[in-house]
Amino acid sequence: MTNFVVKTLANAAALAVAIWLLKDITLTGDSTGGKALALFLVALIFGVVNIVVKPVVQLLSLPLFILTLGLFTLVVNALMLMLTSWLADLVDLPFHVEGFWTAVLGGLIISVVSWAVNMMLPDGR
Repeated sequence: MTNFVVKTLANAAALAVAIWLLKDITLTGDSTGGKALALFLVALIFGVVNIVVKPVVQLLSLPLFILTLGLFTLVVNALMLMLTSWLADLVDLPFHVEGFWTAVLGGLIISVVSWAVNMMLPDGR
């Protein structure tokens, strides 16, 4: 349980950095508390997407991973971020990613920041 909370907090921090750096990834809201709650919920959705959908997509696109020497990971991360944006819109969360190339850059930022935050936080072992 602790590991899940730590990973969700790392995702929330990484999403916050991507929102801060890229103008086409937005999280709107009236209050700071509302934005923080929405960010946490988006991080939960992002975590579920990465746990459930990403392995299936990676398995189905294995030849592309091999052909591109792993660079196709950027495309998969972008697709997961766009799927998160779509799901957030379905549950009426104010998170939006505008465009594929923004999602590619956002996915790269989220991957790096999430890795760095996970290195600093305890993992429950």
